[in-house]
Order: sequence, then C-alpha cells, then structure tokens
Amino acid sequence: MKLKQLSIPLENSPGRLHEVTKALGDAGINLRAHCICDSTHDFGVLRILVSDLASARAVIMQRYIPARVDDVVAVEIEDTPGSLAEILSLFLGTRINVEYMYAVAGANLEKAVMVFHFNEIDQAIKLLEKSGARLLDAQSFGILMDQG
Repeated sequence: MKLKQLSIPLENSPGRLHEVTKALGDAGINLRAHCICDSTHDFGVLRILVSDLASARAVIMQRYIPARVDDVVAVEIEDTPGSLAEILSLFLGTRINVEYMYAVAGANLEKAVMVFHFNEIDQAIKLLEKSGARLLDAQSFGILMDQG
C-alpha cells in the first residue's frame, strides 16, 4: 500500500520551518508523520504525510514553495532490538534499495512504524506482503483517501 508523501525543500534559516507548519496548521491540515534533514548546508527537505494532500499542496503552492509528491510505504514492526534489521533483510540479494526512511512515534510501545522510500517500490511492497509484514494504509494514518 503506497502512501503519498509531500517533500518540501526549505531554506535552512530561522523561522522557515515554522512558516510552513503554521500555514498547514492554520489550514486545518494535520501532520501525520514527518521528518526533516539537511541536504546541503543551506537547504533541508521536509517530508510529511498529511491529513489532506490536495489542500496541503495548495497551501504550499500559494507560498510559491516548490514541493514534490513521493510514494512511500509505512510498515509496522515490533519495537524490539533487531526488528528493523529483520525487515531490511528481505531486500538482501535484490536490487531494491532503501533511499531513505524515518520512524513515526506513536502511543503503542510494543510497535514501531517505519516509513520507507524505495527505488523499486512495487517490488518492495510485494516482498513485504509476502513476508507477512503489516503495511499501513491511508486510513491507518487518518489521511483522506483521495490523495490528489
């Protein structure tokens, strides 16, 4: 199950992250998962799963901020040592590469959720499903089903 993630390049300057997150919040858009990392000294990439992708894109476009929509996969794993390595072992010997990933914090201390971006997402999903991994859908995140 693919989820639609919004990737937004942001200048690495005071207040820029606040500006974007406040604009989304003021529009009633909830951040369901997020991470930010620097790509250069001057810019970072904010990656977010949002409650309403179409509205989030409109908010970002109104501010003349470039953004891209990427497919990602959310996988629920045990919150125990070695669980991530176990999932990653599914891709050993394949051409599937994890291009990036991030964890989603939650209230369930027995489970963790990892969001993955793969170079070969459809093949990755097939391997994950075949292994019995629990892939989370948009409804699991409170995301509108129509993902613009």
